[in-house]
This record gives sequence, C-alpha cells and structure tokens, in this order.
Amino acid sequence: MSELNEQSRYWDSQVEDFDSIYSSRKSGLAKALDTIFRWDMFARFEYTMEKSKPIENRTFLDVGCGTGKYSLEFARRGCRRVVGIDIAANMIEVCKERADKEGLADRCEFIHADLLAYNPEERFDVCIGIGLFDYIRHPHPVVARMRECITDRAIMSFPRLWTWRAPIRKIRLGLNKCGVFFYTKNRIAKLLEESNFARYEIDVIGQLYCVTAFAD
Repeated sequence: MSELNEQSRYWDSQVEDFDSIYSSRKSGLAKALDTIFRWDMFARFEYTMEKSKPIENRTFLDVGCGTGKYSLEFARRGCRRVVGIDIAANMIEVCKERADKEGLADRCEFIHADLLAYNPEERFDVCIGIGLFDYIRHPHPVVARMRECITDRAIMSFPRLWTWRAPIRKIRLGLNKCGVFFYTKNRIAKLLEESNFARYEIDVIGQLYCVTAFAD
C-alpha cells in the first residue's frame, strides 16, 4: 500500500476523534489538560483567522480540511467561497453534512482529492494548510502547488523539531502506520523560497511554526 493510501486509511478511521480537542463536551480535567499541553492548537486557529483577514467576499482553499473546522469558520465569517480538499473520504462526508446543517453549503465545496491532483478552474485569494505538513514526507511539491493556487497569500503550520511532543507523536502515529515529520525554521524558509515565496513571516507558537507567505 502506498504512503498516500496509508495516510488516507488512517484519517478515514480518525473521523470521530479528529477534532475532539475543539469540543466543549469534555470533562473539566480534559479541558484543563488541553489548555496546558495543547494550547497552541487553539492559538494556530486564531492565528489563521487573523492572518486571513479580510475574510468577507474572498475565496479560500483549505488543503487537508479534515472535518471542516477552518473551512466552515471562513463561511460563517462571510467568505465568498471556500473549497476544502482532503484525502480522507470520510472527512469530506462530515464536512458536507456540517455545511448542510448550518446552511453554509452555498458557499462551501468539499472535494475528496490530493492537492497535487487537484486542478481548480481559478485561483484563490488565500490557501491554508493547517496540520497538513505534519504528514507529508516530501513537502516541496505541495508548498509549490499552494503558491500556484493563490493570488494573495498562503497560511501554513509546521510542527517544530526538538520539542517534547515530537518523539511522543512519532511513536504513537508510527504504531498506526502514519508517518509524521518535523521541521526547523531554516528548512521552512528554504521550502518557501524554493516555491517562489519571496516574502513570508515565520512565527513560533508553542510547539508549532505558523507561517504566512505572500504571493507578491
């Protein structure tokens, strides 16, 4: 089985647990542990929304959209159109159901696809890849493709190398045959420059690098 198929299989099996961190239906202890150990997951969401402004009347591509946390929020905040793509078919079905339930389907489109095989008819104002590059062994083609898809900016997150969480994730996901990969700031800068992003910002948020890279 190819690595892409392995990834697809893994994420199809993770639908119920995927965005449990954002759920309010948790015990007080679980919420406290998330606040202490995983606060950067919430912070990267706020980072993405802030760096995406203005959101109203703009178009967005959400690569590795998962269960639609970011895509649906763009729609709630008035985007003109958002397309979410993911390699896990079960994730896409959840996104469609949630968009329908919230009355957002007229502004949302969710597609079961890999970015490298996706050929949109038009470019987007903003493309995001949040929690995406953790699972991509060869990130350069994906970063370069994101650059081709935008007119304004790309927003991405990368897990930092040499953090306490890195080896734990490596072991846990490895047991499930899901590869996970980590980055240095220099490696990210090289990826961006090789993908024709001449201007970018790299911020440290907890155990993550959060990046805004501009098309101009």
